Amino acid sequence: MAFKHGVTIIEQATSVLAPTEATSGIPFAVGTAPVNLASAPVPVNTPVLVYSYAEAVAALGYSNNWKDYTLCELIYSHFALYAKAPMILVNVLDPAVNKTTVPPAVQPVSNRVATLAVDGVLLPSVVVKSSDGATTYSKVTDYTAAFDDAGHVMITTKSTGVIGASVAQLQIGYDKINLAAVDADDIIGGVTSEGVYTGFELVNQVYPRFGILPDLLLAPGWSHLPTVAAVMKAKAGNINGNFKAMALTDIDPAQLYTAAGSWKSDNSYTGPLQIATYPMLMLGDKLFHYSTQLAGLIAATDAANGGIPFASPSNKSLQADGTALADGTALFLGMDQASYLNSQGIVTALNLGTSGWKSWGNNTGAFPGVTDPKDAFIPVRRMFNWIGNSIILTYMQKVDDPMNTRLITTITDSMNIWLNGLTSSGALLGGRVEFNESENPVTALMAGKITFHLHITPPGPAQEISFLLEYDTTYLSALFAA
Repeated sequence: MAFKHGVTIIEQATSVLAPTEATSGIPFAVGTAPVNLASAPVPVNTPVLVYSYAEAVAALGYSNNWKDYTLCELIYSHFALYAKAPMILVNVLDPAVNKTTVPPAVQPVSNRVATLAVDGVLLPSVVVKSSDGATTYSKVTDYTAAFDDAGHVMITTKSTGVIGASVAQLQIGYDKINLAAVDADDIIGGVTSEGVYTGFELVNQVYPRFGILPDLLLAPGWSHLPTVAAVMKAKAGNINGNFKAMALTDIDPAQLYTAAGSWKSDNSYTGPLQIATYPMLMLGDKLFHYSTQLAGLIAATDAANGGIPFASPSNKSLQADGTALADGTALFLGMDQASYLNSQGIVTALNLGTSGWKSWGNNTGAFPGVTDPKDAFIPVRRMFNWIGNSIILTYMQKVDDPMNTRLITTITDSMNIWLNGLTSSGALLGGRVEFNESENPVTALMAGKITFHLHITPPGPAQEISFLLEYDTTYLSALFAA
């Protein structure tokens, strides 16, 4: 031991840990995007973290053709309508594979410009020839090719090139995106023999890549397919082997509302980590999948409550002016019809007159088959997810520390302080953590396993408020008052 003479300082770790609270209202979405229009395209099947509309468009492109380019619907809704960020997007459309070749065909030229009025053209593949096909022109010296605001390619001949100003026709060939080549298997994804992750398997890369934990899983335009929804539901319960999320899924919007409940149960949209939504939402001439706007609404609700997901998105304002089936047929559901859908565990929309269109429904897909508040109520389930995720993020740093009374005291004290804070803010009705001898047998302790018992009660939604009205005869005496 070294000789010391004087005062020595020894620092010790703080006995109470500050909590690392999980993020909330962060979407992870898989779909298709017009990457041929992107200015800084991200490779296919690569998660991209975006904080703004401009970032999303630069990385993935944008088109108003939401039916074919499903991620564009979410980009517009989340950034333009709900002004919430961030989110993580995965495009599964691979222009190098999902393409077809269109042979050269004659196109008219006016004022040195020929326009290809088709979507999905892959700009590097454009070939321009003379009208008889005998001469192939150079994109370096003879013409330029660029997208217009509609996403169509404009071929502009150069005055310095060999294409004369009087040329009235050109032959133009190109490759274009083949959207029919993308199917549900691409959205579901998997892991190749080379260890390449695709589709929803990429959710496991989000936290290691970005340090952000998504808690909402989406696939607009795809989640009404039972095979896709089943994978989303499974992934929601096992992200990185530890974390939980909610899968926002759509009931097939082609179904009539009277069949929505049976369709939900027949196709197993019944998970506690799943929210089943119906029908589609309208805003002007735009048609949204309900799950798309619900992601924005949940993010807005969480943000209004300090990022803690204890409030239900039900009875909160949607960015909508109507509801519709998949073919655009308008629906006008009344309170009784909306209540019927709610009784089947389906979140729907309701027009409350001067208050506008509201999301309506508090239950997860597990309801009515499951009535345990932990699994049946959306905000209670999300609070269990959020608290569980936060505990993992906070106490991972204590794994492999010496298993002694100091460790146990540190965990119980810091967690109880955190739970008390959540209770005082109204996010919990109460909460406590205990280290019980009965739950920690000697054999478990010998194996290095310790268990803490957490008791929490998130507030449930007050979804039924009753008033008792009674005719009171005593007030008739007012007729005789002087």
